[in-house]
Amino acid sequence: MPAQDLVRDHTIYACVMGSRAFGLATEGSDTDRRGVFVAPTPLFWRFEKPPTHVDGPADEQFSWELERFCELALRANPNILECLHSPHVEHVTDTGRELLALRGAFLSRRVHGTFTGYAASQRKKLEADIRLHGAPRWKHAMHLLRLLMSGRDLLRTGELTIDVGDLREPLLAVKRGEVPWPEVESWMNRLAAEAEQAVRQSPLPDEPDGDRITDFLFRVRRASALAA
Repeated sequence: MPAQDLVRDHTIYACVMGSRAFGLATEGSDTDRRGVFVAPTPLFWRFEKPPTHVDGPADEQFSWELERFCELALRANPNILECLHSPHVEHVTDTGRELLALRGAFLSRRVHGTFTGYAASQRKKLEADIRLHGAPRWKHAMHLLRLLMSGRDLLRTGELTIDVGDLREPLLAVKRGEVPWPEVESWMNRLAAEAEQAVRQSPLPDEPDGDRITDFLFRVRRASALAA
C-alpha cells in the first residue's frame, strides 16, 4: 500500500500545529498539519513493514503511525505531546477520540528534561547565529520562549496549554526583533529557572502510564486484525 494512501484512508486524528495553534499566526503564516494513522495490522505480517511516518500528501503535512506516535509521546517528545493538545482539530475518528482521552497518560515529570533539553539545543543554535551574523533568528527565539513557557506551565499545573493567550504581542515583538537580545536571554534564563523550581512540586507523576497506552495499542491492533 502506498504510504500516502495510509494517511488518506487510515488517519484517526489530524490537527493544525505551528503558529496557528500557538496563537502566533500572522498574515502569510503557513498551515502546518500533523496527524496519526493506523496501518492495518496485516501489513506488519510482511517482511517490509509499514512506514513509521509519512510526509504529505498535502504541503506542510506530516503524519505518524500510531505506534511510533505513542512511543515518542511516552518519551515526552514536546512536538508530539503538543499535537495531542492542538486547539484546531480537523479530523478525528472514534479511535482518535480514545487517543485524545489518553492525553494525560502520556504526561509525566519527564517533560522537564525533554522541554528544557530541546530548548537548550535550540538556544545554542541561536547563540551560534549571533556569533556568525550578529543577531539571532528572531522567529526561532520567539518559539523557544513559547516552548519554555509551555513546559514551565505544564510542570506547574499538570496540564499542557499551547495557545500563548495574552503573551501573543510580547512574543511577536521578539519575532520582529524589537526586543534586545540581552532581554530575550534574561527572559529565557528566568523561564528555565522557574521550570526547575516547578518540577520539584509538580502534580505530574514521575513516569507516564505506559500500561494504559500499551493496552490501547493492543486493542487497536487486534480490532484491525479482526476486521481484515
